[in-house]
Amino acid sequence: MQSMNISLPEPLKQFVDGQISTGRYSSVSEYVRELIRADERRKAEEQLEAKLLEGLSGAESELTSADWTAIRKEALAKVEARKLVR
Repeated sequence: MQSMNISLPEPLKQFVDGQISTGRYSSVSEYVRELIRADERRKAEEQLEAKLLEGLSGAESELTSADWTAIRKEALAKVEARKLVR
């Protein structure tokens, strides 16, 4: 695991320390990792929403059995890749 150093102004450091003191997080690192994961989820949801809107505004077309197979294969690969990251 790589290490990073960050600088925070005192009010932000106090806020982070307060989050740790609630007992929900065991360390500053755990808190920051959770923030990053939440940001990743938010960005993924934004991308999904953009793709759904793009699909809704596009021309309609029939999906073939091969299309569904390819979609399923791609989705399963993405799920497996996310499991490896965690």
